[in-house]
Amino acid sequence: MDNRQVIGSWLSGPRAAAEDAGADFGYRGEQLGLPESGPGSIARPGRRLGALVVDWGLCTLIAYGLITDGYGQATGNWALLIFFVVSALTVGTLGFTPGKRLFGLRVLALDTGTVNPLRALLRTVLLCLALPALIWDRDGRGLHDRLAGTAEVRI
Repeated sequence: MDNRQVIGSWLSGPRAAAEDAGADFGYRGEQLGLPESGPGSIARPGRRLGALVVDWGLCTLIAYGLITDGYGQATGNWALLIFFVVSALTVGTLGFTPGKRLFGLRVLALDTGTVNPLRALLRTVLLCLALPALIWDRDGRGLHDRLAGTAEVRI
């Protein structure tokens, strides 16, 4: 092995190095019994981030226009509270927020298929803490989804 391969394996990360060694990780969602692509497959990070930006933007507009009448720390706090309420209610009843629907995503419970309100509440609390959403497993689910027993999939 020459120096370029050694440096290349370090830059590409441990997963690529393990795959080069012959390990088979499969595709995202394979362990969960979800399809590799198309409807029902695990949502990609770009779509998830886009949906989050849309939802946060809507909540900020509501806080700015209806509650604080100006942008400041109070607007951000109100936006977080509005995001919490909207996310908990819409995911717990419909399975998606306005941003998720716009990007063609849905949250589902892995055992029953529909998310009950308590599971949606737990998922939303962890999502608002932000750190659990930044820790992902090999299936592409955040820690908030793992603890709630949910997955965000394409419609």
